[in-house]
Amino acid sequence: MTEQETTHPRLDYNPLAGARPVGTTAALLDGLRDDHPGFHSTFGRGFWVFTRHEDILATLQDPEGFSNRSVNALDPEPRYRWIPEMLDPPEHTPWRRLLRPHFTPATAKAREGRIREHCAGLIEDIAGRGSCDFVSDFALRFPSVIFLELMGLPVERLDTFLEWEHAILHGPPAANPARVAAMGKVTEMFAGLIEERRAEPRDDLVSAAVTWRIDGEPISDEDLLAFCLLMFMAGLDTLTSQLSYTFWHLATHPGDRARLRADPGLMPSAIEELLRAYSIVLPGRKATRDVTAAGCPVKAGEMVMLPLSMANRDPAVFPEPERVVLDRAPNRHLAFGAGPHRCLGAHLARLEIRVALEEWHRRIPDYRIPDDAEAIEHAYMLLGLDTLPLTWS
Repeated sequence: MTEQETTHPRLDYNPLAGARPVGTTAALLDGLRDDHPGFHSTFGRGFWVFTRHEDILATLQDPEGFSNRSVNALDPEPRYRWIPEMLDPPEHTPWRRLLRPHFTPATAKAREGRIREHCAGLIEDIAGRGSCDFVSDFALRFPSVIFLELMGLPVERLDTFLEWEHAILHGPPAANPARVAAMGKVTEMFAGLIEERRAEPRDDLVSAAVTWRIDGEPISDEDLLAFCLLMFMAGLDTLTSQLSYTFWHLATHPGDRARLRADPGLMPSAIEELLRAYSIVLPGRKATRDVTAAGCPVKAGEMVMLPLSMANRDPAVFPEPERVVLDRAPNRHLAFGAGPHRCLGAHLARLEIRVALEEWHRRIPDYRIPDDAEAIEHAYMLLGLDTLPLTWS
């Protein structure tokens, strides 16, 4: 038995566990955190998991010790480079500077009219049915269309884009032909769009990106494509998952739903609490040096998984963390990450969640999961829902 095996727990923790009832993953992660500040998973090639808020925050804030060259704990040697997520400072810094003006509170607010119009239209189509699958009928389509318009992509191709996104983010992380093929299709599509926007710029993010310069030099097509690929995946998945958990909670907790409807001033804190309680991202980092962290002897080159759900449901930081307290304060959660790679789209995400809650409850104030149905979640690179059946009068 090696020293590594005797100084810390070795567990067969599989983050790719398939479909199961909603809440199963959070309960599993809560139990692991209660038992271990850190452990080594023997799944796949093996990786470390830090479970406590303090250690996860410290790791996210230490890009020198824990690199973003790989952001998936199951894929330590990726054959791709998503920009700027998989860049470390200082290379990462100018990209953030170029992107920041497009994701400020003011730019998010300027889009609110269009976001609300699109959201209301979707819900109007759904409301008269008396039932829906919230994931496929709303959560996939609402934020995805907003993202496609932001990037300048054709909205009429949404179904095709969602197929590609699913292949990239919801299959085995390595040696996956469908994943590689989907990335190739996305890259080919963006290569054509970049060429078009250079010739005829429009009011979209790709048109802006083709004009960017770093250290006085234009950005290469290779890096522009890597940037577009990252935006494609982030725009078509994360908010879908967050909305699905949010509405699952409200469908199963009618008291919280009634309270939120009765007190619109509660909305900002309620959104933060739902982000905390249902954090979806399982980021990975690669150790750049030998270090002991969370009680784990991590070697240079080894991968670490940092489930944000574990940090945000840590009772050392959040009293009764398994409870959703809509007016919880303070609430310094890590749902958008921390450190230099903290999510740039946080302001836009909050706005879209708020608009979805307001417009949905204006038209469909009371809803529930049918007695003969069940909401199902998955765990891949993100936690998310496969299905959320809802019904209403």
